[in-house]
Amino acid sequence: MTNGRNTTLCHLERDGKYLMLHRVKKANDENQDKWVGPGGKFEAGESPEECALREVREETGLTMLDWEYRGIVTFVSDEWGTEYMHLFDSEDFSGEIRDCDEGDLEWIHRRRLLELTLWEGDRIFLRLLETDCPFFSLKLRYEGDHLVQAVLDGRQLLPE
Repeated sequence: MTNGRNTTLCHLERDGKYLMLHRVKKANDENQDKWVGPGGKFEAGESPEECALREVREETGLTMLDWEYRGIVTFVSDEWGTEYMHLFDSEDFSGEIRDCDEGDLEWIHRRRLLELTLWEGDRIFLRLLETDCPFFSLKLRYEGDHLVQAVLDGRQLLPE
């Protein structure tokens, strides 16, 4: 097993809605049937910003014009290994949405986000994005699909 992979996740917001991707099209997908923001794995030599820009363009057809680097989420999974997810948000982007080969894109009102089928830990960082908190480090440890530990900026959230 490797030391972990670097990925990005981007939350694009317009008119109180987030662009979300319902992951239903890819085989052997750790995010199968979950709703996530656009993003993906780093390519060799990419910075977090370069990866975020490329992944958003590839998955949505949109080009981020301005963005904010919001935090790092360390996922530790007994099934999928370790992932360091660099989290961005943007309200300034251009282009037209196109079909995504990994799932279905849909604008979801921010009040409905927590009703979606999400990873349990995603609910934590979505709330952090809503509160406009400063840059954060969130560690989420899973056993299967069950969140067993959450640590925000070095302080235990789960279990309490």
